[in-house]
Amino acid sequence: MLMAQGLACLRGDRLLFKNVGFELSAGGLMYVLGENGSGKSSLLRLLCGLLTPEEGTVFWHGQAIKQNAEIYQSNLTYIGHLNGLKDDLTALENLQISARLAGNEVNQEEALNSLAAIGIARCANLPVGVLSQGQKRRVALARLWLSRSKLWVLDEPFAALDTASVEVLAARLSEHMSNGGMTIITTHQDVVINAQSTQTLRLSA
Repeated sequence: MLMAQGLACLRGDRLLFKNVGFELSAGGLMYVLGENGSGKSSLLRLLCGLLTPEEGTVFWHGQAIKQNAEIYQSNLTYIGHLNGLKDDLTALENLQISARLAGNEVNQEEALNSLAAIGIARCANLPVGVLSQGQKRRVALARLWLSRSKLWVLDEPFAALDTASVEVLAARLSEHMSNGGMTIITTHQDVVINAQSTQTLRLSA
């Protein structure tokens, strides 16, 4: 279970949000909604341990994530606004390196299958720097077909995707939750994602 209690976040001298709390259990999906500037991306980064909250604590299975950061990170896959890709490496190389950094050894066939799952296999051996924004986004999202993490935290994952890719990704997210995974997501798009439980956390600008 992921739990947050009393989270507050400052950006400069501006308070983005305070007293944010929730519980997310296996099979659960949480939408984080709010206007631009309300702190959605900052909240996701707090939950991933990439930012330190001004107040409050994030817990993973009852322990503060800072107390057992290594175990928490091994259970987490985060895909933010930026795709986290190296432009001079191929799509295939990017996937294999990101999997290795997450503690998973992935062979070439597994990486190719993940690219094929989201319709980008034809670009496997191209440097990421020559790809379009939509293609880069699909390469980044292909990590979800390799991920063994329980918790997925995704910032606008449907951005720059065509209709077919949106449907494929929604199906993958639904599959993740049906297997007991958890997902936290920000999105401006109305996409049907199946989960064992669904909740919404709305931030005010």
